[in-house]
Amino acid sequence: MGRSYDDWLKTQDKGVVSKVRAGDEANKPLLNQLNWIWVHNLMNKKADLNPTSAELLDWVTSGQIEAMRK
Repeated sequence: MGRSYDDWLKTQDKGVVSKVRAGDEANKPLLNQLNWIWVHNLMNKKADLNPTSAELLDWVTSGQIEAMRK
């Protein structure tokens, strides 16, 4: 398979990640938080930093990230 969520996170701008995760660091990352980083990368012409669809599917199905919280 592709990269793990943690491997992908290491390639991201730490300032952006901190802003997106601020106050929620104790919980698993949410798909919506990842989407914010994804859009930020696209708007800054860094689409190559975004995960593949297979990686996203793996992260959600393996529990590395949450699609939503109850």
